[in-house]
Amino acid sequence: MTPEDLPPVAPDVLAEAVEQLTARLRKKLDAAIASCAEHATPAADGTVTVPFGEDAHVTLRPGPSGAVTRAEQAVCTCLLAPRCLHRAAVLGAAPIADAEPPAPAEATADDGPEPTADTEPTADADGLPPEPVDGSAPAAAPGAVPTTRSGSASAVPAAPSGGDPAKPDGRAAVPAGTHPASAAEAEPPTPPPLTAAQVRAATGLWAAAAEALAAGVTAGGAVVQAELLRAAHTARLAGLPRGEAAALRVVRGLRAARQRGEGQRLGDLAAAFRELLAGAALAASGAAGPGVVGTTRRTYERGGSLRVSGLCREPVLSATGYGGVATHVMGQDGSCYTVSDVRPGGLARARGAGTASVALGGAVLDHAGLARGGLRIVGATVSPDGRLGAGRGVSATPLRGVEWSEEPVAALFARPLPEAVSAALEGLAQDEGEREAGLIGCDVEVLGAAGEYLVARVAGDGPLLRLRAAHPHPELPHAANLRRIARHPGLALRVLGRPDPDRAATLRALAVGPVPGSPYTLRLPEEWLGRADLGYDRLQGSHFPREAPESAPPGLVTAGPDPLADAPLWRVRRLLETGVAGGRRALAEAGRGADAAGLLVPLRRAGLGGAAHLAAALAAEADRRPRDSFGRLTDASPDGYARAWLASAVHLAAAERALVLASWS
Repeated sequence: MTPEDLPPVAPDVLAEAVEQLTARLRKKLDAAIASCAEHATPAADGTVTVPFGEDAHVTLRPGPSGAVTRAEQAVCTCLLAPRCLHRAAVLGAAPIADAEPPAPAEATADDGPEPTADTEPTADADGLPPEPVDGSAPAAAPGAVPTTRSGSASAVPAAPSGGDPAKPDGRAAVPAGTHPASAAEAEPPTPPPLTAAQVRAATGLWAAAAEALAAGVTAGGAVVQAELLRAAHTARLAGLPRGEAAALRVVRGLRAARQRGEGQRLGDLAAAFRELLAGAALAASGAAGPGVVGTTRRTYERGGSLRVSGLCREPVLSATGYGGVATHVMGQDGSCYTVSDVRPGGLARARGAGTASVALGGAVLDHAGLARGGLRIVGATVSPDGRLGAGRGVSATPLRGVEWSEEPVAALFARPLPEAVSAALEGLAQDEGEREAGLIGCDVEVLGAAGEYLVARVAGDGPLLRLRAAHPHPELPHAANLRRIARHPGLALRVLGRPDPDRAATLRALAVGPVPGSPYTLRLPEEWLGRADLGYDRLQGSHFPREAPESAPPGLVTAGPDPLADAPLWRVRRLLETGVAGGRRALAEAGRGADAAGLLVPLRRAGLGGAAHLAAALAAEADRRPRDSFGRLTDASPDGYARAWLASAVHLAAAERALVLASWS
């Protein structure tokens, strides 16, 4: 068996098991974890037994949720149990389980003056898997972890003062202020101040994160991870679900990096550390706000009556075994919404959900029909990120769909591209919890393929644009459709997609359609209503014009200049990732002598004096190890190092975001 075959373990259970070990046993814990899962034996009743020699056996008995949530569910037969190395090693080898959310509040169909709300689990705050649209809470996914990247902060948060106080799920996030529930509020309510317990929990979370950052992947073993898990559990009990989710992402990232798991990127772990430290620092300083605390449930407010038109479908496939579809729709006022159907099932579920029935208000419609049709919804429930709920009292009637050239959808393609990209990425810069940018549309002329990209030029002598697959899985038709389009240089194309926040002028295409009035464009069937969902529909040769125009560009092109790749900011990124991989000592070595000159001089020559100053301060702080006359450390706290690393990481994220926005103009 592999560690993934063991039942998931609650963070507090693992943290308590490691805390009970003696100092001598803690030194042996990582080696014991590396080998204990190889001999695990599952039973028919769901229990798993792991032998340690002839006299010691550890048995895990997961509860109804499939996870080990209590200490008595992990039993060892040795004489030192439960404070033994065997039990802690098995618990440390198992995946980390998400805490079970409370039961969702059921929406009512009352017509009284007081609005009702539906509540559903949210993956943005606490890392829970995406929910089905029927309002029921899904079972916790073993080892679930969001696979999308986090946003960047716009300022360096205050360091903790010692006071008291989480596509790939692939789902779309709608920019703030684009749906009636939020637009109706002229001024957002002032969040209540943080409690003393929350400030204490955030301070402990900062301290554990700083220790883990100073240790790095090489020294971030089970003991360091257990301290983070203990702080994460305390944060949840204090009402800081966002801090808990960020800590769990860091722990899972440390585990994957130490096991050299496939698909693990050091940059993702660095981003997780940045989010954890930034959130903990803000909460420990007493700052209040929904972006600091987060919520354990997604609240659905009444949005009245809505008339929405379908835009496209998007497959949802996560690394934790969940799959499904998210259908994007637009209201008459230009507000964007999503209707999701995501459940366990992986790739097969993602492929089949595209034609599954829409569980929304009793509407007799599937997702394929909704993407090219519409709905009139009475008593709609809308979440703050634009998701349509299916609570009690919601009714929906199918409507005729509109083409992309008709209002209100046409306004999505008429908006100036730099303005649209800035609005789509605004939520990512303001809130670390947002995982996806909003949708934008544009008309382009296909130039050809360049590596993994389809290169196109925005109509009207606009900038070069890189189109990439929204999901790279080979069993989904995203990449195959883009390759087929690349064979037709000069093709006029209308594209709907999501800007990539980490790549210059890159659009993750979700759907394409013909450009009205263009002689050399797509020829789609009438029943497709002028659009092709790249994640579900497969473009064929008959969908393209037969003869290319005489002025068609060559098929082999270059992607054009990349201001993000050309800037020397990659040196700062490498320095930060060196600290994440090797810890404080590795970063101090990388910032000495000739390496320091090679880092700082190119940054100053490029006019990036702020990045150079912060990088120099980080290297100096990493190398600062004051000792007394006996050679003992006089200040062993990693607090100053964590502050310096966070300042440089936040500045780097803001600088890269500015370069990405500039590449769209």
